[in-house]
Amino acid sequence: MEVNPIDRHDIPRHELKRVICSLCDTEQEVQQQCFHCGVCMGKYFCSKCKFFDDDISKQQYHCNECGICRTGGKENFFHCNRCGCCYSTLLKDSHNCVERAMHHNCPVCFEFLFETTKDITVLPCGHTIHLECVKELQQHFQYACPLCSKSYCDMSRVWKKLDQQVALTPMPQMYLNKMVWILCNDCGETSEVNFHIVAHKCLNCNSYNTKQTRGGPPS
Repeated sequence: MEVNPIDRHDIPRHELKRVICSLCDTEQEVQQQCFHCGVCMGKYFCSKCKFFDDDISKQQYHCNECGICRTGGKENFFHCNRCGCCYSTLLKDSHNCVERAMHHNCPVCFEFLFETTKDITVLPCGHTIHLECVKELQQHFQYACPLCSKSYCDMSRVWKKLDQQVALTPMPQMYLNKMVWILCNDCGETSEVNFHIVAHKCLNCNSYNTKQTRGGPPS
């Protein structure tokens, strides 16, 4: 039976004071083992979150800084105080910090990232997103961060192909000397370049991930 989201109730676990054993119906303080019948209420138990779970293969652990329980094994993660969240130890010395980076919804599926149980990835710009959502973006040939528009992978081969397309697409005589101003999403620099119908190349970093800010042909 499908549960109507309107009828779903969130339990404020941190406020729990008492629990009832499902085997012997004994009401008691929140604890891992029933004091009456001795049954284990959860192979993983967090007294801070009042959280029980029998599937310990998820390698749950409590992060004091996050204030919640996470999965994946404590030895595999570190808490970044500036980003305000836990990241893989592989990112400890390489990620760009963004304040409260995971305290927002995924820009693709809109799930709140801070409490997600899905794999997340940190883009080179520092913004976070579900790993499966990045793969979905790539399936639609989207290679820029949905939040800041910076390229999140090596686009040099694509820029070379655009160089060829620009060279093979001559502009009409009336637009040969038309100049426009562009802003590069990758390096943040502004440039004045020749107008072209295909794309505009940043003079600073050679990226075509740009947007026109001023000028252009008459409408």
